Amino acid sequence: MYRFLIVIEKANNNYSAYSPDLPGCVATGATREETEKNMHEAIEMHINGLQEDNLPIPESKSFAEYVAISEKNRQFL
Repeated sequence: MYRFLIVIEKANNNYSAYSPDLPGCVATGATREETEKNMHEAIEMHINGLQEDNLPIPESKSFAEYVAISEKNRQFL
């Protein structure tokens, strides 16, 4: 089983997604759920293409973390 981090971003009228570990593998959708589904399909297609071309499957090295900042510590310019 392969696992890859995906980043989903809200655009003006839709969502877009990419995986830092799979350059060029992107997807879009009208909703977050649709974008996630489309990205899942894009990753499957990407991996299948790499396998058909006898290329190595990249190792997933990316991770994500939220950073919380207290509002009392924020500086306003």
